[in-house]
Amino acid sequence: MATAETTAGGKPDAPQETPKANKGKRRLFLLLLLVIIVLAGIGVWVWHDLYGQWYESTDDAYVNGNVVAITPLTGGTVTSIGADDGDLVHAGQTLITLDPADARIALQNAQANLAKTVRQVRGYFSNVDAQKAQVLARKSDLQRAQDNYNRRKNLAAAGAISQEELAHARDDLISAQSTMANAEQTLATSRALVDDTVIASHPDVQAAAAQVRDAYLAQARATIVAPVTGYVAKRTVQLGQRLQPGATTMAVIPLDQVWVDANFKETQLRHMRIGQPVTLTADLYGSDVEYRGTVESLGAGTGSAFSLLPAQNATGNWIKIVQRVPVRIKLDGEQLKQHPLRIGLSTLADVDLHDQTGAMLAQTAPQQASFTTDVYDKQLGEADDMINRLIHDNSASAKTAQR
Repeated sequence: MATAETTAGGKPDAPQETPKANKGKRRLFLLLLLVIIVLAGIGVWVWHDLYGQWYESTDDAYVNGNVVAITPLTGGTVTSIGADDGDLVHAGQTLITLDPADARIALQNAQANLAKTVRQVRGYFSNVDAQKAQVLARKSDLQRAQDNYNRRKNLAAAGAISQEELAHARDDLISAQSTMANAEQTLATSRALVDDTVIASHPDVQAAAAQVRDAYLAQARATIVAPVTGYVAKRTVQLGQRLQPGATTMAVIPLDQVWVDANFKETQLRHMRIGQPVTLTADLYGSDVEYRGTVESLGAGTGSAFSLLPAQNATGNWIKIVQRVPVRIKLDGEQLKQHPLRIGLSTLADVDLHDQTGAMLAQTAPQQASFTTDVYDKQLGEADDMINRLIHDNSASAKTAQR
């Protein structure tokens, strides 16, 4: 006897509980999905409250630095090149040498002119001494003529001599007075050429010394040196090339002075301040190397405002685009020594916004130069030493120079 109903084909009917079971599973799935959505929302809120709102990041960040252009200050033919792309050079090291023949001849002419000028000025001082002696002689003659006239005047009054002889004595006195006045005028003219000066400070000597300095610098500048310590890049100069002042030859990049320019969206700058800490990673090293930095400055304008062709938003076909502002990030020098970066490398910058006590823009002007070099200072010192030696060698004596 059969215990279940069968169909015409002999198969049993499907259970009646299957639709109810499927409906229960669907409810459970929707409930789980709702719980997951709620938990995800809570997680997003917690992440934003604890982390997201305190950090801003961008991958539109690149390493930047000083590209020190090496350009000649005088023209000439290249006779040697001391460094090539990628070479390390130190401040003051010779990079390019120009043919110095013309500059050497000009310097020799300037030296000869200075020596001649010093001797001429010595003559001016000697003329003053000679004119002083001349004035003393003329003064003695004048006194003699005055005494002679006075005696003859008394004799003429007594009738001892004739009036003609007295007239001759008067003429001699007038002539002596005229000669005395002429000598004093000549002395004044000679003194005017050397008043309140010594040989080294005389205007003619100073002008000749300036010519020596100019010629010396022209010769010194035939040797082009590195103004800073760094690595050579973009060498375009060739041996035998005729260079003109200001021509591009190569660049020196001090990789210990690089920074990062991070371009943040304008909506990310609301809480960004100078001095906030920054964590950076470079694509060169990946996440294994993290750089510590600080916000050094926020740009004074957007990138598009300073582009070659700024956007013309008043043309009528304007479309609003979120702008980006460059933020300069100062890097730790010790980390750069361990893991050097190159200009142009891509980085990821993450700014910590917790400390908002800093300013958005710099409040004080720089108190000293940001970048300096002293490799050119000694050139003028060497020129001054040469000038002093030439003046000393062509001066009569220390006593004459101090007169």
